Amino acid sequence: MRTEIFTPAQTAAALPYARLALEIEALLKDPTVQVPPRLVQPMHGGGSLFVMPAADSRVAITKLISFIPSNSSRGLPTIQGDIVVFDVQTGRRVGVLDGPTVTARRTAAVSLLAAQKLAHRRSASDPGALLIVGAGVQGRAHLEAFHAGLGVQDVGVASRSPASAQALVQHAQSLGMRAQVVTDANAVLAHYPLVVSATPAQSVVLTAQPHPQAFVAAVGAFTPHMVEWSAPVCQHLARTGTLVVDTRDADHEAGDLLQAGIAVNTLATLADVILQTAHWRPRSLQSADCGPVYFKSCGWAGWDLAAARCVMASL
Repeated sequence: MRTEIFTPAQTAAALPYARLALEIEALLKDPTVQVPPRLVQPMHGGGSLFVMPAADSRVAITKLISFIPSNSSRGLPTIQGDIVVFDVQTGRRVGVLDGPTVTARRTAAVSLLAAQKLAHRRSASDPGALLIVGAGVQGRAHLEAFHAGLGVQDVGVASRSPASAQALVQHAQSLGMRAQVVTDANAVLAHYPLVVSATPAQSVVLTAQPHPQAFVAAVGAFTPHMVEWSAPVCQHLARTGTLVVDTRDADHEAGDLLQAGIAVNTLATLADVILQTAHWRPRSLQSADCGPVYFKSCGWAGWDLAAARCVMASL
């Protein structure tokens, strides 16, 4: 009857990206899932405390994490905390997962699932090259997820920190990938069919147009005041491509799109794509003129619930 306490390494080992993406898809099809709005408590000094509960017919969780943007200058993690997992039938606490590890891996797995459903593929064996903008925790997780789940072999890494970019390139090479540092993301953006932006999102970083058939996963800006992509680029993507958000929570959290004046509440969600609802009216994503796909991810406790389901299934 003891509670399993998972270290960061144990949490990561229990959440392989491909399996986690499958669990996220299964969760979106599960009618028993309930996810109330998350509570974001501002803290003195500019940080925030996030309280995020979720439950289905078997498992209930509460994610409790702090987000301290200034920690990057202190050499400390910007996200810290835990996810507590309960058995719904007995109410017993059955596990405690490492919060930052779950956050990194489930966010990357959501982007992976979106790419599997929405990215234009030139062939089954060639997903194209990936550009990662931001070489922190999320940049690393997305590199691993797209390599494991899509088979990406070529990656460029752009970061305001040359040392961080080089470290991520070396990690990619250790996985057998071909990788290089990119000094100016905007200069090469149009040449990459896959793009992940995972910057601190304190100011606009990306001002150029992506590849005409690109799949973009924008994950850095997850509050209405954060931003990575310029308003003109977002407006261009809205006119020429397909915009999808992770959940309806993005209606009031998708900083890039909200600051561009885009009506986020009219956009399809990943659940609409998975369930093929009437709200999902895509162009043919395999046609030559389908335009870019911009997937805006803001986070949701349901993704953490999917991670808990994945971990509990491995026990």
